[in-house]
Amino acid sequence: MILEEKWPVLRRHERAIEWLRIWADLGRAPRTIDAYARGLAEFLLLCEREGIDPVAANRSQIALFVRELRTRPSRRGPNVVVLDSGSGLANATLQQRLVPVRLFYDFLVEEGVRESNPVGRGRYTPGRHFGGSQSRPLVARMVKLPWIPGEAEWLRLLEAFRLEPVRNRLMLALAYDSALRREELCSLRTDDLDPAHRTLRVRAETTKTRRGRIVPYSAATGVLLSNYLTHRAEISRARGPLFLSESRRNHSEPLSLWTWSKVVRRVALAADVPQFSTHTTRHLCLTDLARMGWELHAIATFAGHRSTESTLTYIHLSGRELSAKLNRSMTHLHAQRVTMLTAADGADGAGPA
Repeated sequence: MILEEKWPVLRRHERAIEWLRIWADLGRAPRTIDAYARGLAEFLLLCEREGIDPVAANRSQIALFVRELRTRPSRRGPNVVVLDSGSGLANATLQQRLVPVRLFYDFLVEEGVRESNPVGRGRYTPGRHFGGSQSRPLVARMVKLPWIPGEAEWLRLLEAFRLEPVRNRLMLALAYDSALRREELCSLRTDDLDPAHRTLRVRAETTKTRRGRIVPYSAATGVLLSNYLTHRAEISRARGPLFLSESRRNHSEPLSLWTWSKVVRRVALAADVPQFSTHTTRHLCLTDLARMGWELHAIATFAGHRSTESTLTYIHLSGRELSAKLNRSMTHLHAQRVTMLTAADGADGAGPA
């Protein structure tokens, strides 16, 4: 396996290699397998340094791994302040590293190698101890609302993208219009488009939830698409991937995820909106739909969410429900106060001299 070359520690642990091969044989995405291999390899390296048998590790030894993750400095430098972890690694990164370790022990339990999983899972219930049906996870999961740009930031970004080639402008427009994830966008093919109805097909194999969907795009984006297809014909007339590289090294090859990420990062820095990423357009689109009053299930269908729990994030982010409740309560309160003032005036029979 290529993973063994990238993470040599895996070669020394047969059970780890066996587990990863099972996931690969089941058809998990290469990036998922790579993430699993990285998390498990880091845990195995700790076990070797501390003289721990990973197959027989207990909860206290897993906690040692968590402590190392919590105290590990960020690659972005010592000035990074992450409130949820107290160090350079964010809470989401800690969770990501622990997932493959927990799944690895699930595998060992299923194979009868050990009786229990030392990582544990579940939601925290006050008064319950570790090991119960509602055990507390080793690292509490913090659910934070995604960042979206303000109007001024979004306008700065659009102004910066106006200077980009038509391919990049079309990609940003489609990513926003259709709330596309990065892989969904970069995997679009020429036969996924239906210009007559201004819709595109998101194929199931390119989605996170493995659910295909049909989504619309705007008339303005349709103009960009027409211009890009004319330009694309100069690069290649072959059907296939919609977005093609124009570099000398990879000319006419499918545009990679990493190239698109680099484009967005470069433009975001030029626009002085460093938080903007390839996923921000999706967050912004779904939040805008919530602001416009779309129903929860309609947004979930548009986004391709497996459950509406994920979609609720954008309802909360839009502030739609809280704003409506506040307006209703303030209207009632305003009327009540005016009524009180009117009653006071009537009781006196006359105003002040």
